[in-house]
Amino acid sequence: MIRTKYLAMAVLLLGIGVIVVGAVFIGLAMQKNSFITNSLREQKITLGLSKDQLAQGQLVDNAAAAQVASNTLNEHLKSIAPTYGDLMVASGGKYDPTNAKDLTYTQGLNMENSLNIAVLGFGVIQETIGVGVALIVLGLLGSAAGLVLVRLTQKATEKESIPAMARPAVALQAE
Repeated sequence: MIRTKYLAMAVLLLGIGVIVVGAVFIGLAMQKNSFITNSLREQKITLGLSKDQLAQGQLVDNAAAAQVASNTLNEHLKSIAPTYGDLMVASGGKYDPTNAKDLTYTQGLNMENSLNIAVLGFGVIQETIGVGVALIVLGLLGSAAGLVLVRLTQKATEKESIPAMARPAVALQAE
């Protein structure tokens, strides 16, 4: 019976631990979301925003806006060269940082990649929050199961501690 009691307590504590881990996942994800959002706002990127959004003072600061900005930038890059490989062929097969066309293309490519990484980061944040919520739900279920087991072991312990003579006659017949 003592072993069962410790097992029940372990299930309860494990459930509480899983809840804590889930909360940590959500907290870290929210912290990273703030970091990426603030970093994008500091850059004051407006590429891909409509005139109405610009009039409202909006900036690229979320996954959807970053994706639109990245796609817009990609279209601008295609006006310089369809691909980086095509740019290199036009430049004689070698990147030339003194060539304005090469430099402009690679700077745009760098910004496009940064926006794509921001979109990826926002996606990972959403997944991390989802995992955190799932862990909290599992932790609550585990804690509930542990609590039920603790109560059952307490009742079983109480029943064993009552002498047979003190139990009601109905209980004695069932034994």
